[in-house]
Amino acid sequence: MSGAGQEDRGPDDGRLFPARPLIGVSIAVIRDGRVLLAARANEPMRGVWTLPGGLLEAGESLAEGALRELQEEVGTLAEVVGPSLTPTEIILRDEAGRIRHHYVIHPHAALWRAVEPVPGPEALAVRWAHLDEIAGLATTPGLIDTLREAFSRVGQVAEGLK
Repeated sequence: MSGAGQEDRGPDDGRLFPARPLIGVSIAVIRDGRVLLAARANEPMRGVWTLPGGLLEAGESLAEGALRELQEEVGTLAEVVGPSLTPTEIILRDEAGRIRHHYVIHPHAALWRAVEPVPGPEALAVRWAHLDEIAGLATTPGLIDTLREAFSRVGQVAEGLK
């Protein structure tokens, strides 16, 4: 998830020790039976594999935000398939039990359309992975369930086109 947790933005951006949950978006871009993953460049969870994404901006729909984040983070273009998937909630606490980060992420399923992905400033690396490869990777919480749902959604669309 791009942008989330960038602690160098200053104390007033609301990401660190937030007063309320922040709304995030992510996008599972599927191409030839594989999904696009990005290794996080920022804390929290630097180096962990996840979906491209970040915080929703005021005035954006969830799908618009997911597509914007995809393009900003890895330069890829995709087409969202249906409404958002089941949200994922990430709550990280400090040693004293205070909420350090709280995100509610609305993932989307999408089909790759153009432009090979490359790591941007918010991604250490990118890769295409088959679903069975995910278990061997360090990933963000709930990623495998989100990916199963995304592959199912894309498969349903493919079946409808036959």
